[in-house]
Amino acid sequence: MKNKAPQTSTPPPNRRPVFQTAGGLQSIKTRIIVFTLVATIIPAVTLGSLSYLQNTRFLNEKIEQGLRDIAAQTARELDLWIKERLYDVRVFSSSYIVSENLVTVLRNRGARLENLVARNMLQEYLKSIRQKFSDYKELMVLDLTGSLLATSESNDTPPVLPPDWKAQVLSKEPVVGKVYYDTQLQARVMLIADPILTANNELLGVLGVKVAAASIDKVLAAYTQTDVDELFMIDRDGRMMASSRQTATVSKAATLAGLPVGRLFRQPLQPMDYSGTDGAAVIGTLQIVPALQWGVIAQMDKDKAFARVERLQKLTVSLVLALLAGLGLCAYLFGLTIVRPLRRLSEGAEQVASGNLDVDLPVRGRSEVGFLTQVFNHMVARLRRSREELDSANQMLKEKNRALHQLSITDDLTGLYNRKHLMETLTSEVIRSGRHRHPFTLLIIDIDHFKQVNDTHGHQSGDDVLCRLAAVFRETIRDCDYVARYGGEEFIVLLTEIEPQLSLEAADRIRKRTAQETIHSGEESISVTVSIGAAFFPGDGDTPQTLIQQADKALYAAKESGRNSVQQTAERKSDDSRQGPIRLIEKN
Repeated sequence: MKNKAPQTSTPPPNRRPVFQTAGGLQSIKTRIIVFTLVATIIPAVTLGSLSYLQNTRFLNEKIEQGLRDIAAQTARELDLWIKERLYDVRVFSSSYIVSENLVTVLRNRGARLENLVARNMLQEYLKSIRQKFSDYKELMVLDLTGSLLATSESNDTPPVLPPDWKAQVLSKEPVVGKVYYDTQLQARVMLIADPILTANNELLGVLGVKVAAASIDKVLAAYTQTDVDELFMIDRDGRMMASSRQTATVSKAATLAGLPVGRLFRQPLQPMDYSGTDGAAVIGTLQIVPALQWGVIAQMDKDKAFARVERLQKLTVSLVLALLAGLGLCAYLFGLTIVRPLRRLSEGAEQVASGNLDVDLPVRGRSEVGFLTQVFNHMVARLRRSREELDSANQMLKEKNRALHQLSITDDLTGLYNRKHLMETLTSEVIRSGRHRHPFTLLIIDIDHFKQVNDTHGHQSGDDVLCRLAAVFRETIRDCDYVARYGGEEFIVLLTEIEPQLSLEAADRIRKRTAQETIHSGEESISVTVSIGAAFFPGDGDTPQTLIQQADKALYAAKESGRNSVQQTAERKSDDSRQGPIRLIEKN
């Protein structure tokens, strides 16, 4: 709640305010010395506080932005790294050496010699790749059951495959496993596999590569800067996959119990406070690696992060004290005069003269200037109240005029334009189209058996049908077209700048869309159809009344033909038959 300063409350209207006069020791002359001393403290403390708050906020934002930048850069680098590994594996698996020899192995499991030759060729190929790429600890070929067929190492232990690996392979998608410790290789590895396909796109097996997780550690270590204590990657279960510190904990792929994994993944790049792996308070943020859907976390010690804030606090206090001494001397010299309070009053009067009535000058005691300030504030308050009352009355009048205008042209139930607005619009369209010699079409739409809907489901359901169909008509027509409620269950649509044949097709789209619509009213579902009569300008008339009469005749013909159809006037049909064949739109 806004606090009201004493002696500045606005008096009731038509009541003369009582102002306090200066007297005795309250005179400005007796307070000049005290004022000069106090005036030095206010600006110094204010400026110091503002400077401290601003710089503290800047440092906090800088720390958080630094964490976000490093996490985002590292995530992009890891995403590129994994995509390069996937591309390499895809190249290896698509080699004809792999596919042809794998076919031989699979088809000649009983033929010992051919099987051994094919396996040896596969192993030699895998070993040659292993020698060229130091990051790849082992390459292997597996069949679709996960059995090991060939490997670049003297290791016959099948790799650790993710649970859904087979579904991914059958979908001919690459497989990326989690980081685990391979006891045979004595290293942390991550399995990347890709399906092996024949030239006919037949699935044969899987080529897997055990990539050294130390490569990921190196990427993380490369992005670890002075301001960041640690960068590590986790999966969505909170298991650490890699770390810039390359500690022994990473080799166990331990779950980080104190880490708010859910919040970090739900709010990526949002800095959060939590307990680190060693229990210390840290601040960190996470960015998701798109190719893996794992997260890269950049974190730093909280005390270290805010050490600069504490240094800033001490510096700010020192600067405030120095500023206080300097401004105190200046305030003492200038405070010996009454220029400052008079200037404040003159500036307030200048603002009022320029039209700003939000001026509320503080009253400084019972001095002569304080008395003058009270009178000034009372005058401004009366002016402000008068202007607010006038603005409020004008705004209320505008809102009521706008609401009355909207009510006068809008149908209360459907929100469409009403009959009054329709006739005005139709008259304007006749004049405009006649002047520019542009055609348009008037459609009268009537809901079939609407009385039966009211009798069977109730009037509320009938209203729901009208409202829903009004929305359907708006959705079906173009933005430049026009729809209004003509009365009861009848609607009128104006299709501007359109030829008769195209307008008939548009009318049929409205009819079909209505027939497909299921309207829910309470617990009931209602389906209705519409009959549509079309009249064309200028062929069927050049006045609003004539066009409506012609469209109404066509609507009657649609009703007579069995409803759920689009009809044009008989005269238009005969004209079309003389001019040549035309595609008519009839009910389904």
